Amino acid sequence: MNSQPAEGWRMVEKASELSRQGLEFALATVVWRQAPSSGHQGARAIITATGEMHGWIGGACAEPVVIREAQQVIEDRQPRLIMLGAPDQFGELPEGMTFVQMSCQSEGALQLYIEPVIPSPHLVVVGRSPMATTLVGLATALGWRADLIDAAGFTTDDVDTRSVVVIATQGHGDEEAVAQAALGRPAFVGLVASHKRGEAVLGYLADRGVSKELLDLVRVPVGLDLGHTSHPEIAVAVLAELVELRAKGLLDPQPGDTAATRPVPVTMSTAALHGEGQAHDHSHHAEIPQGTAIDLVCGMTVPADQTSRPFEYEGETYYFCCPGCRVAFEKDPSSYIPQEAPC
Repeated sequence: MNSQPAEGWRMVEKASELSRQGLEFALATVVWRQAPSSGHQGARAIITATGEMHGWIGGACAEPVVIREAQQVIEDRQPRLIMLGAPDQFGELPEGMTFVQMSCQSEGALQLYIEPVIPSPHLVVVGRSPMATTLVGLATALGWRADLIDAAGFTTDDVDTRSVVVIATQGHGDEEAVAQAALGRPAFVGLVASHKRGEAVLGYLADRGVSKELLDLVRVPVGLDLGHTSHPEIAVAVLAELVELRAKGLLDPQPGDTAATRPVPVTMSTAALHGEGQAHDHSHHAEIPQGTAIDLVCGMTVPADQTSRPFEYEGETYYFCCPGCRVAFEKDPSSYIPQEAPC
């Protein structure tokens, strides 16, 4: 009974599993055999970058050779058509085929096609803005793996060296999200913010000891420059640049990449979010909802609780949308506190 069809489907399922895990691997397929090789035409095997093999393409002579060639295919990301056998078994090989000698006493031979399988990018979007939701939907439509995570629940455990992180928190915890993402050393980090907001975030991180080497990797902007656009159009612009970077191989981890060895590019966006970066008049405000407060630095309405970084000054408690605003206030509170008009 021929078990190859069932084995072939098992390899398809295994390939799907590895792809979901974001792992690169090579798929080796026997396209021709010469008896007494134990491999069968159409047999497939999956080989990971670490040399783990799933499936069957031949016996003890062929297996180590195929693993070695497959690992090279993964590294080069170029498919190969190879002939395995003894030097005196073949005449002139067709153009594009590579001969690989097997030290085997049998007279069997195999012709294999080995191709790299590169998983789709893993996009992690931090935030719940309309832009963030749209970006996840667009990426999913392209076949990317995409996760939408609230800023409050985002940690380094959500990313790895293969992740592409876009932070779209609209000023709510930008600094913390960027710091968490950077610690995970992903392939890419982007922050959606205005120029002014981006400078504040980078300045805050620099004040907190983030290395110049890391900050020098900031590129402005992320996303195509479409001018004044809507939230869905900003998402399109961001994804368009990510697609371009992927096509150039700039979103792919390089061989040997680890969280300890790879610097992370932190990228800022100049796509203006509605109302961000505008001047605010702190001398008066509309009625403030109960349980909220005004961030005197940026004018944003924030919850009046521990989540908004409370700061005590002269018997009054002030609340802030982000660490950057609190730090600015700490340095010079009097420049932000509204002064009473003289009688």
